[in-house]
Amino acid sequence: MKRTFYLARLCAAALALAPAAAFAERWTFQHVTLIDGTGAAPRPDMTVVVDGDRFVEIIPTARAGAPTGRVIDGRGKYLIPGLMDIHIHLAGSVAPAVPGGAPAVDREAALQALASFLYCGVTTVLDVGNDPTNILPLRADERAGRILAPHLFATGSLVTYPGSHGTAMAVNVTSWPEARIALQAQWETQRPDVQKITYDDEGWGARPLIPILPKDLLQHIIEFYNDHGVRTTVHISNESRAREAIYSGVDTLAHTPAQGPVTDAFVRLLAAKQLPTASTMTIGDNYGRVHDHSDFLDQPFYVATMRPAQRAELKRIAATGGETALKGSPDVYRRAWRRYWQTQTPILEDNLRRIAAAGGVVALGTDGTNGAATHRELELLSQAGIPNLQVIRIATYNAARLLGRQDEMGSIAEGKIADAVLLDADPVANIDNAKKIALVMKSGTIVDESRLPLAGGPQRRRYASGR
Repeated sequence: MKRTFYLARLCAAALALAPAAAFAERWTFQHVTLIDGTGAAPRPDMTVVVDGDRFVEIIPTARAGAPTGRVIDGRGKYLIPGLMDIHIHLAGSVAPAVPGGAPAVDREAALQALASFLYCGVTTVLDVGNDPTNILPLRADERAGRILAPHLFATGSLVTYPGSHGTAMAVNVTSWPEARIALQAQWETQRPDVQKITYDDEGWGARPLIPILPKDLLQHIIEFYNDHGVRTTVHISNESRAREAIYSGVDTLAHTPAQGPVTDAFVRLLAAKQLPTASTMTIGDNYGRVHDHSDFLDQPFYVATMRPAQRAELKRIAATGGETALKGSPDVYRRAWRRYWQTQTPILEDNLRRIAAAGGVVALGTDGTNGAATHRELELLSQAGIPNLQVIRIATYNAARLLGRQDEMGSIAEGKIADAVLLDADPVANIDNAKKIALVMKSGTIVDESRLPLAGGPQRRRYASGR
């Protein structure tokens, strides 16, 4: 029975990811250095063959026969799997104009955000909380090949307790078994790829205490979605709540505890259970970075993927301090929040380093909505002291493990979906070299950057050989 369920999930995953292959061809990468995403040492002078939407042959070039299909000369280049960001909140959901009104959808902003990921080499994203009217049509359009976007997975609505974290975008439940009706309706109408639950009473940083989901109800919710074949992820912020969620049966953590240093016992727990935890450092890091180092907004990825007016406004805030000392002003809370994360981000970095060193499954997530942020997360992971080869695994294979789709994607292996990024420099030597993109391939098709609806304006196509 378990094997039948597993095969059914695998077939469903293949169908969900297949439509983009309609325009795929046969490609042969020759003489390339392969970094396959598993953490294995780089393999120089390799041939990687893509047919349709799959990798079909991986072999040393010296043993490969005559190349077939279109040939890409990989001399001096490095092939890695497509990057993944498994914690985003896609732009496009606009707050209601009047209290109690329905949220609006800015489809253009959503398409620009999706394009930003592809431009930055991110071929898979997981949206973990959004207005269903925004994210679900986009997911359908991506899978039908109607839009230019990374593989798009989504939770749709969150699930939580009234007044708890994310309550405005959640299915709010109070008791069991009464909650089954609301959860069944959400599952039937939204078909979440992963279901996110929030389990956080806050009371930290600049946040006041709020109600929290009862622990017994948390367990019932997890069981409900697992019984429907859906993996779960939980929003937590400290070790205590993370432990309670883990022992309630949750499959993954949407954040790594950041309120303080985690215990050695917790590190061993994550390693023993091999329970994936999202890194999500960029969201906190950005509060201080935009004030202290706003010149990062002039980096090419940000220029290409952000609206000029948005970049200018962020720089204006940085230049003026963006704060006042008025008691009770929202700026007071912004200042407190910024200072909090300037203190806590190094602690989170160390937590992640220790988890990764112990063999835990850290997966890359930014809590953002832009592909440039994915590269900042790579930088922070490397800055934390995690070896770059392992950072690449965190951004590829481990991220696929959080999705439960490591048999289909996340590494370069025969039979897997052909998502890849060809780089002009070695990312193991310097993780910033992951920005030196020669081409991006999603499902066996090379992305034409000139067709992406990027917020920063049209960009040239990176790879045009043979076209």
